[in-house]
Amino acid sequence: MAAYLPGDSTVILKEVEVPEPGHGQVLVKTKSSTICGSDIRAIYHEHLGKGPEGYQDKIAGHEPAGLIVKCGPGMKRFKEGDRVIIYHISGCGVCNDCRRGYMISCTSPHRAAYGWQRDGGMAPYVLAEEKDLVELPATLSYTDGAQVACGFGTVYEGLEKTGICGNDAVLVTGLGPVGLAALMLAKAMGAQKLIGVDTIPERCALASSLGLADKTFVSGPEIFQQVMAETNGNGFERTVDCSGHTLARQLCVRAARKWGKIALVGEGGTMELNPSPDLIHDQKTIYGSWVTSIWKMEELVERLVRWNIHPEELVTHRFTLEQASRAYALMAEGKCGKVAVVFDEEIK
Repeated sequence: MAAYLPGDSTVILKEVEVPEPGHGQVLVKTKSSTICGSDIRAIYHEHLGKGPEGYQDKIAGHEPAGLIVKCGPGMKRFKEGDRVIIYHISGCGVCNDCRRGYMISCTSPHRAAYGWQRDGGMAPYVLAEEKDLVELPATLSYTDGAQVACGFGTVYEGLEKTGICGNDAVLVTGLGPVGLAALMLAKAMGAQKLIGVDTIPERCALASSLGLADKTFVSGPEIFQQVMAETNGNGFERTVDCSGHTLARQLCVRAARKWGKIALVGEGGTMELNPSPDLIHDQKTIYGSWVTSIWKMEELVERLVRWNIHPEELVTHRFTLEQASRAYALMAEGKCGKVAVVFDEEIK
């Protein structure tokens, strides 16, 4: 049985055959598959995606982690019994972007994202290319690994671009699962003050209850003055937008201090700015950041073990595959943390 997204805010479960791995491929027994906001934005409600986000009626789910149970011929590194994360874009492997490890940016017609143009992780088994695998250490859970597959990897890339360190006050706008991940990782990377902003009170409350932010604010007319007061009017060394909304992006830019760095991670939307006062005169830098590279994802896994932090802590709801319809509906409401579909694990 596998979950498909017809684009009308429902989930269809279909019986599917267990695939057979070919040369350089593995059969992964899915252990955990988390739901990404991109699935809700571009597939669940309507099939809005084009190109890299063009959903082609494949098994959903691009955040899977599991156990290799069968290998095809030609394997070079991984073997049966290995715990793995699947980097969710399978690129051509030979273009410049793929050779850099950024299969997300591959433009070859051979590029296919799991859960979009090839079958993904909302099924008991996933057929994956060996080159798309990241080793999952025993000290991390499968649900930890599933979050690394997209959300945490995406955030880590953006934070690394801005160079977050122990000197920094950090503002995060948009406190969905990606924003929560930004707070968790920024804290692990040494940020000294963490402020979160969202329009949804439940998200602010969750970030506070998890101890991820020093303070959170529900966005309103005075939000700029409120967050600036947290830095005595100086602004934030680093800001991260995870919302994709123009007002949140504007806040990130304008609340950054002189020489500050801004990472735009949230997808969609627009951004209206006045370049001279907002950016040029204060020497600010904006980084656009789209997912991450596979080598950076491997580095993140190593860092999670070193920092002894667990992305699974952001999961507020777990469902079985049979309950996938409830899982996607809950994620679409936008008031919870991360939602996971788990296999062979206790439902909490």
